[in-house]
Amino acid sequence: MRLGISSYCLSQLVREGKMTIFDVMEWVAAQGGQHVEIVAGGPLTIDTELAEKIREYAQGLGLEISNYLIGADFTAGDEGFEEEVHRVMREVDVASRMGVNLMRHDVAWRPAEEATTEEFERDLPKLAEACARIADYAARYGIITSVENHGYHVQGSERVQRLIAAVNRPNFRMTLDIGNFMCTDEEAVAGVKRTIGMAAMIHLKDFYVRPSYRNPGTGWFTTVSGNYLRGAIVGQGDIDMWEVLRVIKTSGYDGPISIEFEGMEACRSGTEHAFHNAMRIWNEV
Repeated sequence: MRLGISSYCLSQLVREGKMTIFDVMEWVAAQGGQHVEIVAGGPLTIDTELAEKIREYAQGLGLEISNYLIGADFTAGDEGFEEEVHRVMREVDVASRMGVNLMRHDVAWRPAEEATTEEFERDLPKLAEACARIADYAARYGIITSVENHGYHVQGSERVQRLIAAVNRPNFRMTLDIGNFMCTDEEAVAGVKRTIGMAAMIHLKDFYVRPSYRNPGTGWFTTVSGNYLRGAIVGQGDIDMWEVLRVIKTSGYDGPISIEFEGMEACRSGTEHAFHNAMRIWNEV
């Protein structure tokens, strides 16, 4: 297993000015991570100059940069659509200077009440057009672009499968987040089984789950159908992590896997425990 850590795990400390992205990479290397994902956004704005510094620093640590992740939304009108496509293409340039061959960009953000089947059908042609154009642009750099099951609207396995089929590019695949299926009330193991063949990258996360009639209070968020989720340390939540990792292992997937911790525990200790739990469970299945 090529196990690493997403910089997103420590984004709280970056926001608070307690760590820099270089500190994050040092910390990941110290945990024994084989690679790091670099997630742009919030306090971390990455241009081509910083991308080159990140690449050089990672090389000095002997740390692979596995994936570059950005937000995007192609649901705006025609003018906004073109601006967003070209903005993401510029981010492909950044990814190239960073030396990565994987890049995830989001495709659409709609609140749960708007993330209907009808809205998805209306959006799909534009989403597919944007992803195809960006994938074609990224191909000149040898970069595989991907969509994550992320953000209610394009989160369930069937919608991700339909988008990838509509894009129909060999270098457009999926960043498979094992936990995010649950945001649309899809069981995690089933979602992984349906999409593992499309994965270029895997995120390991865990969630606690409570039904809609048992409001657990602060720190939880709701799924599409009103159930409650809260981030957990990998292996300590309600996802059957043993079966998820067994499915991944027996599938023949040999790409990078990243810890993505977003629980209420202190982010460094939560991520460290998640990392070692993932290794332990992988060796057990």
